[in-house]
Amino acid sequence: MSVLVVALLASVLLLLAASTAHAASSACGEVTLSQPFARWNDLNHYVLVPGGDFEGSLTGWTLSGGAEKASGSEPYGVTGHVGSWSLRLPSSSTAQSPFICVTSEYPTFRFFARSESSGSGLLIEVLYKSPKGTVMVLSNVTVSPNSTFIPVRPLSTGSTVGGLLTNGTAQMALRFKPVTSNSRIDDVFVDPRMN
Repeated sequence: MSVLVVALLASVLLLLAASTAHAASSACGEVTLSQPFARWNDLNHYVLVPGGDFEGSLTGWTLSGGAEKASGSEPYGVTGHVGSWSLRLPSSSTAQSPFICVTSEYPTFRFFARSESSGSGLLIEVLYKSPKGTVMVLSNVTVSPNSTFIPVRPLSTGSTVGGLLTNGTAQMALRFKPVTSNSRIDDVFVDPRMN
């Protein structure tokens, strides 16, 4: 019985850690941090990209090719509750997040992905604005989603690359493109490495 009690308490603590949010200050201003990936042994603190849970307005997001909000969310409730929506990405569509402030302390991002057919891939481009306002693709990576929502591995923001920062900050966005067939994304987070 004691092993069962310990396991139950550990599960409750992980859920509390994942849903507990606190504010922190950085060169990018005040951000709300949480540990959404704690149940997957990632205890880093993350900040939700604006509109990245797809529950409310998608102001700042740029959608094309049929990308749209669709019913159904990742089932883990990492934002504090299980949502009702995710972003559906049909083949040939794109979805770009709003530009957000990052510093060299923002090394990775994560999100949930799901494939709507076998063999799908999802290309993610990391975009930065130069000091003159020109948008450049810094890097890209492809992930292969499963048929159920799971978190993707931590992916690099490239924020430590020299020359991107102006006064210690830069403007970064993420662009999502299905490679072969329909995919979905949900709960897009960036890790500002704060405690």
